[in-house]
Amino acid sequence: MALIVSISGVRGTIGGRPGENLTPVDIVAFASAYGQWLKKQTGDQAPRVVIGRDARPSGEMVSALVINTLVGSGIDVIDLGLSTTPTVEVAVPKQKADGGIIITASHNPVIWNALKLLNNKGEFISAADGNELLAMIKARDFAFADVHALGKVHTYTQAIEDHIAALLERPEIDTVAIAKAGFTVAVDAVNSTGGLAIPKLLEALGVKNIKKLHCEPTGWFAHNPEPLKEHLGDIMQLVKTEKCDLGIVVDPDVDRLALIDENGEMFGEEYTLVAVADYLLSLKSGPTVSNLSSSRALADLTHAYKAEYHAAAVGEVNVVEKMKAVGARIGGEGNGGVIWPDFHYGRDALAGIALILTHLAKTGLTLSQLRAKYPAYYMSKNKIELQPGMDTAALLKKVEEKYQGERLTTIDGVKIDFADSWVHLRRSNTEPIIRIYTEARSQKEADTLAERFVSELKALI
Repeated sequence: MALIVSISGVRGTIGGRPGENLTPVDIVAFASAYGQWLKKQTGDQAPRVVIGRDARPSGEMVSALVINTLVGSGIDVIDLGLSTTPTVEVAVPKQKADGGIIITASHNPVIWNALKLLNNKGEFISAADGNELLAMIKARDFAFADVHALGKVHTYTQAIEDHIAALLERPEIDTVAIAKAGFTVAVDAVNSTGGLAIPKLLEALGVKNIKKLHCEPTGWFAHNPEPLKEHLGDIMQLVKTEKCDLGIVVDPDVDRLALIDENGEMFGEEYTLVAVADYLLSLKSGPTVSNLSSSRALADLTHAYKAEYHAAAVGEVNVVEKMKAVGARIGGEGNGGVIWPDFHYGRDALAGIALILTHLAKTGLTLSQLRAKYPAYYMSKNKIELQPGMDTAALLKKVEEKYQGERLTTIDGVKIDFADSWVHLRRSNTEPIIRIYTEARSQKEADTLAERFVSELKALI
């Protein structure tokens, strides 16, 4: 069991002892500190905060604790109830709120939950703000309102509809072309809030034939919620059986998008961002950004459009910071996270779906034909569990020293770029593991490279 505290929030397993797991005590401490930090940031003694959650069973309990702690801090709450991460991000500025909290552990299993913290732009708080908030928690530097100054709770149930309406206002989204294409689309929402949002989006886009799988938002995930090939056999079969044009898979909070092609094969999570970038850059070229663990395919595509590609440290806040610095046209993460700055600075599976369907409708290509246009790279994603007291910094330093003759990037763990492949080793921000990502020109080469570095790390440990 675990509790992971970071600059962007707190994540842990439900139950157990305070400070070791995500317990009511830890939840109240984080919500209290966030409330105090927000008052300090705004100079307002009654700021407004938007709250939304995914469908996991602990969400209602966590949400109640967060909401009532903020009320006790003199903060007004706009409760969206079941929502998605990008919906909360869009809702913060729309509701003229001062901040937001998303209650979700994203791709983590059902035993986990988390608080993700937003600023008044609906973006994750900065590293500096996060460190200030962590200091407040450590010092228990927060106070609560008296009975005359308690906050109020307002329920708002139309945030998903608002999100979709705002998306469809974008000129890049062509609902006429999508409707004319007559797509049949399968959806796997892993029994979370994507089951509410994605069918509504598809209907608004003009898709009439929708095949739903695991779309009841019970929160009891029908399979491992990380949208990887080994977890998605059901929808891959459904696409073939129902002769769908494509399948759509989202994680529990709907900020990651994976696609299944018309043959029931994975499009490749890494290529979600590539396909979106292809469409947007075809309209107007410009810089792109992804994190260090993302495929080289985006860089290759960007260069084909005579634009510059930039890499950022892993983590949405780092990618967004780099995107703003270089004026990126599109960016994101290779795990299916699409960030479209003309819409908002957050990973958004709904935006990715609307852009992909427009791209397919306008080109007349199938997903497999679209995939064939792009450079062929293959990835292997592995991990090593961290043991208590393990010095990961020293471990990665040993790797850096061993490969000092290669092209290294050390802004986030160690990335080693070989001529036709790369490996990225880093400590996860969300789980007690070291992630080992490799990419090469064939799956066998990527897997072999990964096995080599797993062995090398274990030997160094």
